[in-house]
Amino acid sequence: MLTYDVDVWSIRKRTGRPKPWELRWRVGERPHSRSFKLKPQADGRRAELMAALRDQQQFDEETGLPASELTARNSPSWYEHVTEYVLMKWPQAAAKHRASIAESLAVVTPALVTSKRGAPRPAVLRDALYQWAFRAVRDPEGSWVSRHVAEEPPADIRAALEWIGAHSIKVKALEDPALLRPALEALSLRLDGSKAAENTVRRKRMVLSNVLRYTVEEKRLLTANPLPRVDWTPTESDDEIDFRYVPGPSKARALLGAVRDSGPRGAHLHAFFGCLYYAAMRPGETVALKASDCTLPPNSRESVKEWGELLLGESRPEVGGGWTNDGTSYEKRGLKRRKRGATRTVPIPPILVHLLREHIARYGTADDGRLFWAARGGRVPSTEYCDLWERARKAVLSPSEAKSALAAVPYSLRHAGVSLWIKSGVDPAEVAARAGHSIAVLYRFYAKILKGGQQHSNDMITRALDEEDQP
Repeated sequence: MLTYDVDVWSIRKRTGRPKPWELRWRVGERPHSRSFKLKPQADGRRAELMAALRDQQQFDEETGLPASELTARNSPSWYEHVTEYVLMKWPQAAAKHRASIAESLAVVTPALVTSKRGAPRPAVLRDALYQWAFRAVRDPEGSWVSRHVAEEPPADIRAALEWIGAHSIKVKALEDPALLRPALEALSLRLDGSKAAENTVRRKRMVLSNVLRYTVEEKRLLTANPLPRVDWTPTESDDEIDFRYVPGPSKARALLGAVRDSGPRGAHLHAFFGCLYYAAMRPGETVALKASDCTLPPNSRESVKEWGELLLGESRPEVGGGWTNDGTSYEKRGLKRRKRGATRTVPIPPILVHLLREHIARYGTADDGRLFWAARGGRVPSTEYCDLWERARKAVLSPSEAKSALAAVPYSLRHAGVSLWIKSGVDPAEVAARAGHSIAVLYRFYAKILKGGQQHSNDMITRALDEEDQP
């Protein structure tokens, strides 16, 4: 029980004892004492107790400790606390968000330790936290528990988890915001020590901020969020796309042709890659595309140059079976950064209309209406379409280009599609709407091209002003 009824007595010396200097105090009805070898040690402890009294702290009758010290003693470790946080968030979080939380905390937690002595190899510790401590599974009773509780991990993983459990700092220690600095430095770097992308740092820092807010507001383990008090900014990095490696229209068409000509799977996924380029769709949106989402003009000579339209409302991003409720390697969700049930309309040019119409006529649809499926059925996995893409690169690019980052991944087609729209003079707001970006994101990633477009607009305005000035 906490009470203000406290007396702190003078220090007395007991001769002939290993620790002769005794400090005594009373909390409520219970006396307490502690002995020290040296008098300055006893004086220091007495000063701490007196300072707590002056701060009007209550004392705990059972332990004799001031309330602040009692809280620190009972504080869970950071590792215990964030493991609980993961289990709290897991049931309602999307699979991608679950993985993001685990990834962020697996980076931060090794930096919040009392000592590095005997630490496991960083890769082993990262794997132990990401795959075992911060990943939940159902136990026999159907409750969510940490994976290492329900399954027996390998010996090195078990040893890593025991080490982090023994060396993780107390949550209460984070009242000193300086302790967060190593964690912030860790999340600003990649595994190889190079700078992480600004967007990655921002996402991981947001996870850390959310955990600390939960720590303060719901668990009341800290008096205030220490993160805003840390004078730290990440090392500057450039999120802007390197357009040296984005294929131009002729190169993009050649790559699409190479995919088509690479065999039966390439022919089946030709229109898939066409959606990435001509509609600037994300792969997760493309694998979820259904025939009912496509509005295509009639197949006639009169309508051969008419545009079609796609109504996008679902995405199936690949995330890994360990993060989904049903164990599938992807999750069904709405559009990225949109409210549930939101849709996005994307006008599509005649060439993509033709590709989709031809695909539907040749292959039909899956049972649920999807246009594209894996060789063995189900969602098209990234391994399958990335393998086709790599073969297409080798067929189209020169040896030096193939070794470079030019069109390195299928997502390069989306960048190429958005770049083409901007260079064509499409209003940035319309580009952002079609691509499913915010204006801010569009300007961050496509700044160089947009600046070029602004100069073109400035030249047109200048000409118009000059014409007005003429008599």
